[in-house]
Amino acid sequence: MSRRPPQTRPSATEAEAAADAGLEQAVDLDALVSGAFDAEQDQDDDAGLHKRVLPPQEDMPKLHKVLAQAGVGSRLDMERLIGEGRVLVNNEPAHVGQRVKFGDTVKVNGKPVRVQFAPPPMRVLAYHKPVGEVVTHDDPQNRPTVFRRLPRLQQGKWQSVGRLDLNTEGLLLFTNSGQLANQLMHPRFGLEREYAVRVLGALTDESREKLLNGITLEDGPAQFLSLSEGGGEGANCWYRVRIAEGRNREVRRLFEALGHAVSRLIRIRYGSVVLPRGLRRGTWVELSPRDVTQLADMVGLQAVSAPPPGARGSRGGPQRRGAGTAVPPRRAPKAPQVQADEVPGREAVRPSAHYIGADSLAQQRRAKEMARKRFKR
Repeated sequence: MSRRPPQTRPSATEAEAAADAGLEQAVDLDALVSGAFDAEQDQDDDAGLHKRVLPPQEDMPKLHKVLAQAGVGSRLDMERLIGEGRVLVNNEPAHVGQRVKFGDTVKVNGKPVRVQFAPPPMRVLAYHKPVGEVVTHDDPQNRPTVFRRLPRLQQGKWQSVGRLDLNTEGLLLFTNSGQLANQLMHPRFGLEREYAVRVLGALTDESREKLLNGITLEDGPAQFLSLSEGGGEGANCWYRVRIAEGRNREVRRLFEALGHAVSRLIRIRYGSVVLPRGLRRGTWVELSPRDVTQLADMVGLQAVSAPPPGARGSRGGPQRRGAGTAVPPRRAPKAPQVQADEVPGREAVRPSAHYIGADSLAQQRRAKEMARKRFKR
């Protein structure tokens, strides 16, 4: 009988180089202007990113193990009690092998048992929202919503970090942690939002100065942190803008206040998370545990991360979805400097870590390719 050749893993140098290469895969304004971005979006997606499947995680322990850790008895004794119907979970009879989660109530012989549940790990999805979807769980007009494409969580629900209006596409973050979502949206942290904007007509020097110095809108003054030209053909002109707040339709209203209609608006960055080039519209990628930790660090939270796939105690092996492939620690490169006009007398808020998101997508695809090669062997 032939023996299967040993599985090979990429060396630390190869993994580090691949992760660095992933950082260069962020959406570039030149690709938008030239049409290359839209051409990539129109190609068939052969990566299987449309599947609503999350990788398995050990965040739901088995009931008999939890009871044994609480000191009620041995695991065998707990299995016997469960089989006899003497254990209730949320006032329903438990079954052998049942898993329990954070927030469940457990009773043994009718008496509540205090058990310790670890809170679910923070998970973050980077989603490429297409035009025509609304960011709501329940739309009275029955329009398609972004949540219909997201994978189902075993516990909790996805919360969006901010919103994008119906006619805006681009990066939209989702997390299962309400605290992380609130912190990422809080004005105190001033996380930048970066957009690629196509408007009708070129801006004059006077208009550029007004957009950078501030314009009074109906809900107060607003301004761009930076504004740079991106080119374009004919009357359509592309610009790259940065803003430090997420008021409703703020980018559109700023341009419209000067008589420039916005014909296309794409969010390409939120804080240090970029829209990865190659992430199709209507698909998502799960950020790796390292990226989630960096994202939480930006807003002063302690991330509870899930173990990477293949780690001891994980039953999932290589992830079918997501971007949790373990990569050796490396020095974070500095965020690229934005060549743009800055707000006079005001220091721009820069991301505190290297841009993340693109490397998570690259890691996911490498993991899928390695799994495909092992299957062929």
